[in-house]
Amino acid sequence: MQEIRGHVVVGAGALGTATAYHLARSGASDVLVLEQFEMGHAKGASEDHSRIIRHSYDDDHYTVLTPDMYAQWREVERESGLELVVKTGGLDLAVSGTSGHAELDACAGSLARAGIDHELLDAADVRRRWPQWAIGDDVVGLFQKDGGIVDIRRASAAHVALARKRGAEFRPHTEVLGIEPAETHVRVRTNRGEILAGTLVLCTASWTPRFLAQLGVDWRIHLSQEQVTYFATPHVAEFAPSRFPVWIWHGQPSYYGFPVYGEVAVKAARHLTRKWVTVNGRSYERDADEAAVITRFMQRYLPSGLGPELYSRTCVYDLPPDEDFILDKLPVSPLIIVGIGAGHAAKFASLIGRILADLALDGATGYPIEAFRADRPALTDPSFRPAFAD
Repeated sequence: MQEIRGHVVVGAGALGTATAYHLARSGASDVLVLEQFEMGHAKGASEDHSRIIRHSYDDDHYTVLTPDMYAQWREVERESGLELVVKTGGLDLAVSGTSGHAELDACAGSLARAGIDHELLDAADVRRRWPQWAIGDDVVGLFQKDGGIVDIRRASAAHVALARKRGAEFRPHTEVLGIEPAETHVRVRTNRGEILAGTLVLCTASWTPRFLAQLGVDWRIHLSQEQVTYFATPHVAEFAPSRFPVWIWHGQPSYYGFPVYGEVAVKAARHLTRKWVTVNGRSYERDADEAAVITRFMQRYLPSGLGPELYSRTCVYDLPPDEDFILDKLPVSPLIIVGIGAGHAAKFASLIGRILADLALDGATGYPIEAFRADRPALTDPSFRPAFAD
């Protein structure tokens, strides 16, 4: 027997749960979310404690969205009664004269054009305000006071609770086996039966290439295995959120990190390992070499943040060639909408959920997402050189 549903969301991670919340909040009365694993599983990228939230981007098409991003989180906080965003301030660092410095300057320019307050710092300024940093005089900084942490695990759970309150259904252990678009509906075959959906929203992260292949969509989505490490620093007070900001070290490679939050430990990672994997070939095991890379960075620049390794956790970036989001209807059917986060969507999750819900309900959104269209050259031009090419 076929089940008929108005709106089906595939994937109950950060983007899928946010989409379900916004669909239900907009008045959609028949919202079903399919999750292949248990709810809140750790096989994706939405179950760690913390993600950086910031205005500071080197591309205007992100910075222009960040005021709405913060506003959307405030609305979810108001409705849920939960604190989801912890402001610590955000510090961008780079060595003067490097490609990282150029990125930092681009961030400053983007913030200025958006009218967002920020401060440019020299190394002495950074050391005076945060003596935890062991940096030389060749380092420059940018500080933006609204940067901080979004508790992505709690945020996704809040979206689930608020969506359920409005009638949305979440169905775990339901694997989507096939998707067949038609003129008036989308046929969704699962391990628990067949569903006819009025619209289908794919929020499936590193599993998305599998569905694109089924639908004949030839986007080059690269999967990079990443790892974060928690160091149980003995200097806990120095790294409290009230005393130490989230940070990004721009350069080749780039690094990022957090004050003590979620665990009594400092969290740090390298950005974009370029360890290319498939969704079935990725590992959930700690990579000792990657932990050593992060440890060496900490030893050089943030030695008081080191301590015994509490644990390391892996995840996967789902990267289009330009490393930008994809938020659009699929070219094969206007009834299928896709949200690809490119490894950095958690901070935008609630806003992206609103955008994907708009696309499902109205076919368009008022938010400026031209840069994230499905018909851009990075997705349609086979000769487009990936931004992360060696």
